Amino acid sequence: MNGRATTGRPPTERGRRKRGALVQAAREVFEERGFEDTRIAGITGRAGVAYGSFYTYFDSKEAIFHEVAKGVAGEMFDAARSAAPPGTEPIDRIRHATGRFLDAYRDNARIMQVIEQISPRHPLFRSLFLEIRGLFVERIVAGTRRLQEEGVASSDIDVAATASMLGGMVEHTARMLYLYGEEHDPEVVVETATRLWARGIGLDYEDPPRSPEEVGVRDGK
Repeated sequence: MNGRATTGRPPTERGRRKRGALVQAAREVFEERGFEDTRIAGITGRAGVAYGSFYTYFDSKEAIFHEVAKGVAGEMFDAARSAAPPGTEPIDRIRHATGRFLDAYRDNARIMQVIEQISPRHPLFRSLFLEIRGLFVERIVAGTRRLQEEGVASSDIDVAATASMLGGMVEHTARMLYLYGEEHDPEVVVETATRLWARGIGLDYEDPPRSPEEVGVRDGK
């Protein structure tokens, strides 16, 4: 068992639908049961596909999990690549990147948890997980270096280490929110992460103006 699909793209529309149904069913079952407790029979039953047909498209449970994980990686990559519009101010670029990552993690939280759980034991999935994380961190590195070139970010920080730590902050926050149910106002989370990120790379960050109602609530009036 090599952990990869046994065939390329099925040649018929019916084959593509069946393969797609298996992948969607696999994602649902993996999310519900985790990797270890998922059985191929559970996947084929959820997909409404005969058990034997599974092996037309995949040679193992690892193979179909790899296909599921690739789909998740694609969604996370798209989120990381989504740049703010040209001319956006540095603080707003950070706010945009933070919000996009948190939204993508929210939409993929349960399967991301499964990927993280099995990554230490499966080199293939560890590599994929590191790719997912790596692109987000690389975006932070590139953005920070660009801001240094513009003369607005600190020139005396280790950019790679700073990016890894800032990325880790946002990742852990996403886990606490969307895996463990920690309750926070999403807007407050994004704004707080933006503040910490901006100040961490030496940007001048000013708190957004507060409405009279917010001032009254926060001052206990």
